Amino acid sequence: MTPSTYTVTGHWIGGGILAGSAGTLPVVNPATGDIVAETPAGTAADVDRAVTAARAALPGWATTTPRQRAAVLRAVAAGLAARQEEIAGAITAEMGSPIAMSRTAQVGFPAAVIESVAGLADEFAWTEEVGNSLIVREPIGVVGAITPWNFPLQQVVSKLAPALLAGNTMVFKPSENAPLTARILAEVTAEAGVPAGVFNVVYGTGAVVGEAMSAHPDIDMISFTGSTRAGRRISVAASETVKRVALELGGKGATIILDDADLPTAVAKGVMMAFANGGQVCGAWPRMLVPASRQDEVVALAVEAAKQYTVGDPTDEATGIGPMASEAHRQKVVGYIERGIADGARLVFGGPDRPEGLAKGAYVQPTIFADVDPTSVIAQEEIFGPVLTIIPYADEEEAVAIANGTLYGLTSGVFGEPEHALAVARRLRVGQVDVNAGQWNPLAPFGGYKQSGNGREFGRMGLEEFLETKSIQR
Repeated sequence: MTPSTYTVTGHWIGGGILAGSAGTLPVVNPATGDIVAETPAGTAADVDRAVTAARAALPGWATTTPRQRAAVLRAVAAGLAARQEEIAGAITAEMGSPIAMSRTAQVGFPAAVIESVAGLADEFAWTEEVGNSLIVREPIGVVGAITPWNFPLQQVVSKLAPALLAGNTMVFKPSENAPLTARILAEVTAEAGVPAGVFNVVYGTGAVVGEAMSAHPDIDMISFTGSTRAGRRISVAASETVKRVALELGGKGATIILDDADLPTAVAKGVMMAFANGGQVCGAWPRMLVPASRQDEVVALAVEAAKQYTVGDPTDEATGIGPMASEAHRQKVVGYIERGIADGARLVFGGPDRPEGLAKGAYVQPTIFADVDPTSVIAQEEIFGPVLTIIPYADEEEAVAIANGTLYGLTSGVFGEPEHALAVARRLRVGQVDVNAGQWNPLAPFGGYKQSGNGREFGRMGLEEFLETKSIQR
């Protein structure tokens, strides 16, 4: 399927396509700079129409049983799997994810998340007895979901699955930079049996559509994934109606390599967690903390690992790192690389120049710095690109202090003797820690401490975010 077939002619409201009330927004392929589609530029009036549809559909959907809703969700997962190639192609075209990753992480993970959430229907305590009280868990109402461009399907599915299982209806605003999968998802939900109005899509910018959703009096909850800056603004706008706000924001994770770690394994995994999706991952580990006496050994291993990542055309199966999601973002990442050099970090791989042979497109060289000051800009701010900062530490106390020493607290990894690594993991102020590359678990809660946000996604705790609790005394 060619990118031109992804052109979106209207919003998805009330189970069908409704024309927008304003102009259109271009969707640019970051690998070529070509416009591959257009979507409506939504307005507050479009948000009103979607909220009205969601509010009207709420009573009927909320009175279905959790088991019935789970069956519909499983049909959604099957529908997404059946359209894997189409979805993967759309994501690669709109934000540059390498096609191999688009098939797996971008499409495969969302299907797994839906299945895991659907599996909660029969085991979750929808009601329970506490003394003379009946505790009832009920849908919160109309949920507004706002997502970023780096994982266009994964981010919305992480909200859609628990919200719908809980009995809520939804109004969804995808990123204007990566909106193409939203229409496919809407079509899949309809085919799976999601009633009209339960899931609605309004395209547009955060400044217009996101703002209108956050402040809307008939939206009961906003679930947002994106930058910490945008999360702050959403919190302010939502406060006027005292709605619930769940925020999954930025990160500055660390790979902590202890003195008893398997060094080659730890470094290889750390490089992968810094460069995956071009580093455009909130849960990435862009800092690598290493014993000072072993920094040179780590640098050599990291450089060799980085050489294995082919930068290029994201439609090529061999590509490991595609373009940044936009030219503006490429320039931002390059600016951070230049800042690292200016601040005295030792450049050991890559740099600010374009990758060889890629004069066109939003490409950045994967870059590694060593001898990085943990208080420097590149060690503190979220770069959101393929930039790894290697930071030496004197002892374990300093390693923990450095790891915890940012305003973020989303993810990190610890490598070392298992019990030793676990002890260090417990000391980290982050929402999720992998010990020796522990396997991803879709039922484990995901979310951040500090300015990485609040609330949790996935599993039982992710479902609870979308429920109200009522106590009935008798």
